[in-house]
Amino acid sequence: MKRAKIVCTIAFSILLFYLGIAESWEISLDANFTLTQNTYSDNWAGGETGSISWVFNSNFLVEKQIHPKINIKTTLKLAFGQTHSQNRDTKKWEKPQKSTDLIDLESLLSFTLGGFVDPFISGRMETQFFDASDREKDRYINPITFTESFGIKKEFLKTEKDEWSARIGAGFRNHLDKQVLNMVTGKRENITTNDGGLLFVNDFKIVFAQDKLSYTNKLTLFRAVYNSQSEKMKGLPNENYWKAIDVNFENMFMANITKYLMANIYLQFLYDKEIDKKMRIKETMALSLTFKFI
Repeated sequence: MKRAKIVCTIAFSILLFYLGIAESWEISLDANFTLTQNTYSDNWAGGETGSISWVFNSNFLVEKQIHPKINIKTTLKLAFGQTHSQNRDTKKWEKPQKSTDLIDLESLLSFTLGGFVDPFISGRMETQFFDASDREKDRYINPITFTESFGIKKEFLKTEKDEWSARIGAGFRNHLDKQVLNMVTGKRENITTNDGGLLFVNDFKIVFAQDKLSYTNKLTLFRAVYNSQSEKMKGLPNENYWKAIDVNFENMFMANITKYLMANIYLQFLYDKEIDKKMRIKETMALSLTFKFI
């Protein structure tokens, strides 16, 4: 059953993704690259060390009203970055550390029936290129979270450049962690967990100042009512942590300085009580080279 859900999610996303590259679809593709470097002479006083940081981001979107009552939208976000640091004593460059890593593919099928709200079904896959959490083994495309959902959607604003929509419904998540070391047996095994509950997603984007400024945010809330590990956690201090609402609030403010130069601020708030009881925050400020291909 678990494998069937995973296969269906992948198939659904890939199908809509490849449909999305067909002719007459609305296609958008942009990418940006950020590089930061600093170095010091051997006789520099103060204890600073040299470093090189780079980050690559890309966003791909395809959308089409394939039928008066059917709309398909697929988005793919890719991001990866590393920081290379110099050893303070030997001045040799150490192994690079990952700073950014994301693969996020989502396909949304909306039935535009002309009512106050429209039904939808969606499939999403979230993972990363490289999992650096295990020092003994390199694990690629891990961990993976598949989310399947269906419900109702409301579009509040839709223009060529601006949009605002919200959707709410039932969501089912499958989490796969590959090649995890079992400390008891000493063997590696794949660990799969799944849960289901209520999912809410709000997407907002606005472009202003003659296309020079833009603000985008995405709020995702998930309240689980079922968890495959709930029986195993009974009697433990964290037995009810899975019932807390998971929050993912992403904010991106971008300013186009020139055709190929862009400044951006990214701010993300994450809350998952099973991982940490406090809100986690990620903030990135960058001046990037940007390319809009389509």
